[in-house]
Amino acid sequence: MANSITTDKPHWTALAAEKKQRQLESIPHEWIVTPPSDSTLDVSAFPETCGLLNAREIEITNTSVDVLLEKLACAAWTAVDVTTAFYKRAIVAHQLVNCLTEIFVDRALARAAELDDYLKTTGQVVGPLHGLPISFKDQLCIKGLETTIGYASWVGQYADENAVLIDILIECGAVPFVRTNVPQTLAWPETFNHVFGRTTNPYNRSLTSGGSSGGEGALVALKGSPLGVGCDLGGSVRIPSAFCGLYGLRPSYGRLPYYGIRGTLDGQDSVLPVLGPMANSVVGIKVFMRAVINTKPWLNDPLAVRKKWDEDEYNLVDHGGSGKNLCFAIMWDDGVVVPHPPIRRSLEIARAALQNAGHKVVDWKPIKHKLLGDITRDIWNAGSAEEYMITTSATGEPLITSMGLDVANVTVASFRPQNDGITAYQLWQLQKLRQKIRKEYLDHWKATASETGTGRPVDAIICPAAPFVATPHGKNRYVDYTAVWNALDYAAAIFPVTTVDSTLDGKAPHAFYNDFDKDVYEMYDPEKFRNAPVCLQLVGRTLEEEAVIRMTEIVDAALLAAK
Repeated sequence: MANSITTDKPHWTALAAEKKQRQLESIPHEWIVTPPSDSTLDVSAFPETCGLLNAREIEITNTSVDVLLEKLACAAWTAVDVTTAFYKRAIVAHQLVNCLTEIFVDRALARAAELDDYLKTTGQVVGPLHGLPISFKDQLCIKGLETTIGYASWVGQYADENAVLIDILIECGAVPFVRTNVPQTLAWPETFNHVFGRTTNPYNRSLTSGGSSGGEGALVALKGSPLGVGCDLGGSVRIPSAFCGLYGLRPSYGRLPYYGIRGTLDGQDSVLPVLGPMANSVVGIKVFMRAVINTKPWLNDPLAVRKKWDEDEYNLVDHGGSGKNLCFAIMWDDGVVVPHPPIRRSLEIARAALQNAGHKVVDWKPIKHKLLGDITRDIWNAGSAEEYMITTSATGEPLITSMGLDVANVTVASFRPQNDGITAYQLWQLQKLRQKIRKEYLDHWKATASETGTGRPVDAIICPAAPFVATPHGKNRYVDYTAVWNALDYAAAIFPVTTVDSTLDGKAPHAFYNDFDKDVYEMYDPEKFRNAPVCLQLVGRTLEEEAVIRMTEIVDAALLAAK
């Protein structure tokens, strides 16, 4: 993706200050509100009580994606009205949790007006996402806008063209309207950088929103966007979705077009980043995936997989065909870190709900998860230290070494570079070992046919997305519950189950796998995690996005019926 770059580099502090000032000036003055004090941790209800949104705008922003599209298509609501409603709520969300980077109100409203004129003139919608505002992680290039991925050093670099996915969504009738915050380098499961600062969790601002799509997670959770697009290299769609109580999808490599994305570790082509949707309902995930795939993205991105939307797969033809009598496997832990009590309780809730719905539930035995996690980190870090140094050296921008509020006595997280890198030959050996384990895992899954009673292997795995809910800032130091599925290239979805309950989720001692497991256990205090959403992850196999979406709908329905 071409970007216009200024060669004479100011100091990073000047770049960051100038960019932040421009961001502040892009917010309409009449949309400024008085947010609650910092001592108010749960701000999830504030957008509807702050007085900025009228009753109709509150109704619009509480409407699911499928109904929004119906009302837009029949002109019950105009694209301008819907975009304005979500824009106002997004700006309120930003004032609460600091979730936005790029704000371009006039441009978005002009696009919405064009869509309204087209519908009025022709009687037809532009496409399946006609008039739908969509927010984007600060990675997806939009022509004329900067994409910093959290680097002050990249302020002033403007995109000369759109990312392929942006063009496809415009073709589908969508309205790009904001971009959202990320951590410096993207390689963090929390969200903080020197330009835009820290994004917090709307349900408890003393906790992280996750990362690296943390701005997106916080925005969608506050219903400042009906649908967001994040990017997932090791969990960056799923972790913020889980921490913010959303639905999210990590597709397999190439299922969605990636060309034109500014990323970290660009050129690393073993464990690939993928784009994925985030929404407040699973139907939003389905609508987005089907719309994009039906445009045949492989015609515009050479790495996009040539696979049409498969309605048979969505109808679970390879999983019994009826959506009944499925067999789910619960992975209670990964053999490395035992989840906190709220996660354990959510797994028990899911198991009971699925059994009550007539499905079979067995236990999943994880194999070589620690080794897979280690290999994945070593692949990422083969050249990451050099990349970070080259990116920041011209402006003097310091690399952030902790997401914590207090950077004294920082322990370097295992997913950050531990050395200067490795040789190409050493990298090849890691890639070879990963290929071997992928085959072992494939065979391991296939062998479960002997215990399901359905004649098929396990239909899907249900497991934690992390060993904890949203953590205090700087405490999310373990990503293997998501990263192993990136290494295996399995499609995976996030779905909400419950919230932390200090009465039900008291500390539960267990035998520790290792010292790090003990550290994670000792971090837990139910009062500290008060009100945090508790989500789980549903994992299918490679390129099974349609089936994963359908099985997530089935699990969601079972959980709803059990309440």
